[in-house]
Amino acid sequence: MTAARSIDLLLLKAMQPSVMEALAARFTLHRLDLAADGAAFLAEIGPRIRGLAVGAQAPVDAALLAKLPAIEIVASFGVGYDTIDVRTAAGRGIVVTHTPDVLDEEVADLTLGLLLATVRQIPQADRHLRAGHWPQRSFPLTATLRGRRVGILGLGRIGRAVARRLEGFGVAIAYHGRNRQAGVAYDYHPSLLGLAQAVDVLIVVAPGGPATRGMVDAAVLAALGPEGILVNVARGSVVDEDALVAALTAGTIRSAGLDVYAREPQVPAALVALDQVVLLPHVGSGTDHTRAAMGRLVVDNLLSWFDGGGPLTPVPETPWSETTVRTRP
Repeated sequence: MTAARSIDLLLLKAMQPSVMEALAARFTLHRLDLAADGAAFLAEIGPRIRGLAVGAQAPVDAALLAKLPAIEIVASFGVGYDTIDVRTAAGRGIVVTHTPDVLDEEVADLTLGLLLATVRQIPQADRHLRAGHWPQRSFPLTATLRGRRVGILGLGRIGRAVARRLEGFGVAIAYHGRNRQAGVAYDYHPSLLGLAQAVDVLIVVAPGGPATRGMVDAAVLAALGPEGILVNVARGSVVDEDALVAALTAGTIRSAGLDVYAREPQVPAALVALDQVVLLPHVGSGTDHTRAAMGRLVVDNLLSWFDGGGPLTPVPETPWSETTVRTRP
């Protein structure tokens, strides 16, 4: 089956060229980011839009959905979807899809790289050499991963992939989540504070959203202790950034490795000024291979939906099952 070009699809911001080309070949594609007057543009084409493709830093709130009365599906580029108002979407029968699985291993690889870079101060050592300091003085000794106890906040797909990699380093592994997971041998802590008290490395892989906002707070950071290391590859909103800056400045914890921030792409100047912190620009899944796979899944979800096959990777909150019958205009 083939999706008709007469189906109007809205793109909020530019995505990978291959994604936009594939969508334009199968749908009538409208781009909000190219409109001189976004409000007027939506007023004109909004009633015709049946599908929406969104990437990072492109929120889909109730106000936007209200301007799209015929919307059937929101296809999101990424595994996290906390920037989408899934409650409003579900209430209107709108399907929301994301791109799980295809990025799990890539993000887990980056997580271990970020952890090692933070513990062993790899970027700082690179800067030391490039600045010509080595002939004058050796680079200072660093912390080690030997004997560390690592806690994972959020043992989902990515969290489990991180844990599998950590096993090879011979470190103790524990986790916290909403529930203890069957068949998992790692120590489970029913509270995040309890986990932080039991470990000295905390890796954040929990989803964003109201339920996790600011849950890594001053008390959790203090529980990690002065040798504590925080690594966040999930969502910046999960960590209280002000509390983190204070903890790093005061020596409450040793260091942090961050790939995500509360107000991306803005990064607090106070974090940038701290030399013991390793900062990445949200590149957890940022390889050609994985981003291409994510893009294909965005396209495939839209094609499958409009071809009558249903969504391929709907989010848990979405109103869909294989027995769902949906009447489309």
